[in-house]
Amino acid sequence: MGVVNFIIQNILTQASITIALIAMLGLILQKKSIGHTISGSLKTMLGFLVLSSGAGIIVGSLVYFGKIFTEGFHMQGIIPSIEAINGQAMSTLGLGSSIALTFLAIFVFNILIARFTKWKYIFLTGQAILWMATMTTVFGYVSGLRGAALILVGGFIGGVFAVAMPAIAQPFVRKITGSNDIALGHFCTIGYIFEAGVAKLFGEKGENKKSIEDIKLPAQLEFLQDTYLSVMVVMVPLYLITAAFAGPEFGATLSGTTNYIMFAFLQAIQFVVGVYVLLSGVRLLLGEIVPAFRGIAMRLVPDAIPALDCPVLFPYSPNAVILGFITTTIGSIVAMFVLPTFGLAMILPGMLTNFFAGGTAGIFGNLTGGRRGAIIGGIAHGFFITLLPALLVTIFMSMGFANATATDVDTVAAALLYAWIIGPILKAV
Repeated sequence: MGVVNFIIQNILTQASITIALIAMLGLILQKKSIGHTISGSLKTMLGFLVLSSGAGIIVGSLVYFGKIFTEGFHMQGIIPSIEAINGQAMSTLGLGSSIALTFLAIFVFNILIARFTKWKYIFLTGQAILWMATMTTVFGYVSGLRGAALILVGGFIGGVFAVAMPAIAQPFVRKITGSNDIALGHFCTIGYIFEAGVAKLFGEKGENKKSIEDIKLPAQLEFLQDTYLSVMVVMVPLYLITAAFAGPEFGATLSGTTNYIMFAFLQAIQFVVGVYVLLSGVRLLLGEIVPAFRGIAMRLVPDAIPALDCPVLFPYSPNAVILGFITTTIGSIVAMFVLPTFGLAMILPGMLTNFFAGGTAGIFGNLTGGRRGAIIGGIAHGFFITLLPALLVTIFMSMGFANATATDVDTVAAALLYAWIIGPILKAV
């Protein structure tokens, strides 16, 4: 068990190492030279680490923004956090080993399903699998499962999600990327499909459909065609206005000796820097992982397709990412005030989810419904990804988790599957 825990905690949950090892396996299966194998593996790891560094810069900036947003608009409620649920599950329920083994079981079932069915997707976002393992283990435990049954049932359900979600998203991903080389491995896919459906229903159609990427600007504003400058023009006012609402006293607690408005400005620029670094990492990663993966596709799982984290889609529609972030945030704010009137918990907007999930959903909405579809679909998406965690709060409270809920809607869907269907069946049996 100690060896298994070491492998899971120090290798499989370290996504850069996992992806580098998978790239190495693919190159070895293609009988590449030692030099080519080492080079391809290290460049794959480098690309992922550059991507992760960019994401880390964005996260730091958004954590700051979340604090001034909550303070500035005097909001109190529940902040969704799967990390908190994971911590409580391991400390209070003693499920650390079960979560680790379920994590491994999800990987195994994913490979088996891909090998013996027509759905050839290998889910490579290790952190997302860890959160899925947490949810299936916790809800399986509460439903009465123990030991091997707890791990196998959770592993199978997680493995099905790991194949089904990329498969559902792939028709859209093919249109976004123009190829079938990669898939989307992110457990927010139900939300993406929801936005795509709303955008198709209410968005532009036929010849009237205009992509946000093709927006025409006056000559004096043509500089905004540059992705990073357009992001800057949106984010700087957003940060400055929010910081002003938060006030100088609170702002000073975060900015230290720097003026709080100037600090907000620098944080907005940091966000843009993060986007630049992230997209650079995506380009480097895709340049290495796709050719390397052919070895696995040829030998272990014929025609296998790597399912990668959502930022791999950002370079294909960068304007839609920012539009998706803004509209999802609007929708989540609307839901924050509306849902308590129906007796549900107040869920505070999660800026990290709104950016990464909202940005990806914006790409889907823009694809199916153009600009109007991305706007309407984005607001609906923000409402939807706030509603599902709100439904989960009451269930968590009955399980002894105080003020807890999760974010990624696919993991929430897995939890609701246990709570509403699997759990009652098991208890009846």
